[in-house]
Amino acid sequence: MLYADGPSTHREIRISAGAARVWEVLADVGAMAGWSPELVEVEWQDGATHPVPGARYIGHNEHPVNGRWRTVAHFTEAEPGRALTWCVLDIDGRYGEQAREPGHRMATWSFTLTPDGDGVVLRQSVTIGPGRSGLTAYIERTPEHEEAIIAYRIDELGKGMDATLAGIKGAAEGRQG
Repeated sequence: MLYADGPSTHREIRISAGAARVWEVLADVGAMAGWSPELVEVEWQDGATHPVPGARYIGHNEHPVNGRWRTVAHFTEAEPGRALTWCVLDIDGRYGEQAREPGHRMATWSFTLTPDGDGVVLRQSVTIGPGRSGLTAYIERTPEHEEAIIAYRIDELGKGMDATLAGIKGAAEGRQG
């Protein structure tokens, strides 16, 4: 898969809690910093305190290879009990020009909730691009390894999603906060 193809992946988990409870956990976006291996802090912008379309937060991120960086998460969909979607923007121009609009996003992330008996199947997805991201710099240095670079990052993001989904499950089912 090539960067221009919009590489993506997803993970799912079944949660023994209703959609309203799972949504309550998802809407506490700051808690994600406790479960995600890269997101370390959420800083809401412009008076926002929870996800609604148009709301934004600065995400402070850290990676053992790529160091620390900031992004803006811009919510494009927030339907309680059903779906949460946001795009990630490079506000500092770390990978090229500053990106302030969703059309120049580095990635799009989403959660969808599907009722399943007495619980919910929670699906987390990510699509990389179309804007420049940390991957583009690696690909530009060694374009002959583009597919391997993307495969590595997709695998890494999948493992992060597994950790995040496990945290959400634990919180929603009352086993952790």
